[in-house]
Amino acid sequence: MRAAGIDTIITESGVAKATSYKYFPAKDDLILAYLEKVDGVWTGQLHAAAEAAGPDPADQLAGLFDALATACRRDGYRGCAFINAAAEAAAGTRVHARTVAHKQHVLAWIRGLAEQAGARDPDRLARSLTLLLDGGLASGVLDADPAAASAARSTAAELVAASLSRHAAPSPHRP
Repeated sequence: MRAAGIDTIITESGVAKATSYKYFPAKDDLILAYLEKVDGVWTGQLHAAAEAAGPDPADQLAGLFDALATACRRDGYRGCAFINAAAEAAAGTRVHARTVAHKQHVLAWIRGLAEQAGARDPDRLARSLTLLLDGGLASGVLDADPAAASAARSTAAELVAASLSRHAAPSPHRP
């Protein structure tokens, strides 16, 4: 994002310089508008993938990883816009704060699903799944292997199962 100069962006967009500055007085304003748009799309894809997995929150936690396959196969996919923006924005800037807010929102949503699923430690499961999700997004741009999304989903299902398996009370009858 920082690599492209504002003049290049204006030229390639075909928008007049005055119009661009009217709506986006600073480059950060343009980046923030882009991140806002991406947030809506990506969050929608995550929620839709989770819902498609069925009503069980445990299934939804694994199912949300189906959004990776769609995202990483998109023409021109360059990785997670939020990770990329965070890598280029200094801490304390509006852009960095927006990337952190997005990641916290996704983490909170996944934590809520983990709690609904009955995870022993919803915070730990949510953190593990968001790390896996971010790794899958990075893998999608680094190796462009469609199998990576499938592997991430399988790993997520294993993490979810492991976080729930010891939660149930042991059977009073032993064989």
